[in-house]
Parts: sequence; C-alpha cells; structure tokens
Amino acid sequence: VYRDWADIVLSVCYIVTGLLDSAFISTSGSFVSMQTGNIIYVGLGLAASNEPKQWIKSGLSFISFCMGSFWFGRFHRYLRPSRHWVLCVSILAQMGLIAMAAAILTWGPDPTSEKDNIGWSVLVPIALVAFQGCGQAITSRALRHNVPPSVVVTSVYCDLFSDTELFALPNAERNHGFCTPVLLLFGVIIGGLLVHSSIGMAGVLWIAAGLKLLVVLPWLW
Repeated sequence: VYRDWADIVLSVCYIVTGLLDSAFISTSGSFVSMQTGNIIYVGLGLAASNEPKQWIKSGLSFISFCMGSFWFGRFHRYLRPSRHWVLCVSILAQMGLIAMAAAILTWGPDPTSEKDNIGWSVLVPIALVAFQGCGQAITSRALRHNVPPSVVVTSVYCDLFSDTELFALPNAERNHGFCTPVLLLFGVIIGGLLVHSSIGMAGVLWIAAGLKLLVVLPWLW
C-alpha cells in the first residue's frame, strides 16, 4: 500500500469521524470515536445521581470501543496488516457496522419518542458505531501513521506547534498534522448541519457508510 494513497484514504476517515461524532453528540449526547469526552460524562453521571441517563450511553460507547480495539487489533496483528485484502476486510467490516446502525435508525422504532430514551434502538447503534470507530485508528497504525483518525486531536496540536520545523516549507508531517483537525472540523460541521435537516441521523450514517466504501476502492487494485 503506497503512503500517498494511504494519506488520501485516511483523510476521508477524518471526515467520517467528524460526521459520526457530530451526529451522535447532537442526538444521543455521547461520542462514538473520541472517548475522552465519554469518560468525563460517565464520571459526572456517577458523581451526580440527578444526572440524566447520558452517562449510560457514554459508558456503552467506551466499552464498545474497547471491545472493537481488542477485535480489530488482533485481526491486524495475526494477519499481515498492510495486505490489501486485510485492509479491505477491516474497512468493509466498519462500513457494515455503520450500515447496520443506519438501518436500525431508518426502519426501527423512533429513538426520539421518549426523553432520555435508552431503548435498544438508541443503544445498539451507539454500540455498533463505537465498535467500528477504533478500526480507523488500527488501520492508521497498520499503515504506520502516527495520527489515528479516531482519537482526540489534542496531541496533534501539541506535536504541530512544538515542531521545530513548524515554518519550514518542505514539512510533510506538519502538513499532515494541520490537515487532521481541519478535515475533522469539516466533518463535524457537515454532520451537525445534516443531522438537523431532513436527512437526519440515519442519513448521516448512510453517508458515512458510503464514504467507508469509497475508502475501500483504492485498495482493490
């Protein structure tokens, strides 16, 4: 797998991460990729008994993300991680999990029918999407990139502005670190706009699944 192609593929993943986190934080109040926020929500929920049920969703997302890390990590470790078919199967699995969540939201019961709803039509999509979320980070590591698209970007800012060659013209790592939060922000904005439009939460997930399919295509050749 050529690194130039990998940069393009992972750039799409940054947008997908922004789309998914934006959509879920707007509707369910939990992250599915950036687990730092979920840990804070769980801690606040356990500290205050009058807190809404948001901490349950955040806790489920965190557990599902860890389980996904366990599965995807071993899948890539036991097989040659940079093989085309391994990468394709990994991304297709992520796409399938997002599509399953989108199908539940499209044809399942209305998850917004009750306030603080923690029914299966709310919890299962969170678990499915959080499980696949770590797959992008595992794929990034398999391609030897140091900036996984499914983690908090605070470390990216630190590395970017502490770079001794920050203002040097030929600096690929600086450019990559700059593009990461920009693409993530772009995904967040688009996701926030779409989730409050007629497209809705399910539509955002279908778009994310479609982008995952586009990610696979370069690795089929």
